[in-house]
Amino acid sequence: AQVIDDSKGVTIAAASTVEMDVQKRIKDTDKKGAAKIVGQAIAERAVKAGVKKVVFDRGGYVYTGRVAELAAGAREAGLEF
Repeated sequence: AQVIDDSKGVTIAAASTVEMDVQKRIKDTDKKGAAKIVGQAIAERAVKAGVKKVVFDRGGYVYTGRVAELAAGAREAGLEF
């Protein structure tokens, strides 16, 4: 997941399941649980960078399953969309 400033073309924050600190948190979860943790991580990083309001672009994916869990995790950690 990424938080991007489209006007400047700059990535503000990013999170993925391949990162070591995220992998430690998702060790005993399923794919939906991992998506929620990635959502929390991206939100924490975005808020730290001074961004609280975003537009959630699901990239054409249906808003269910892992996409919905990523959004829920991001909302819980402070992002607004």
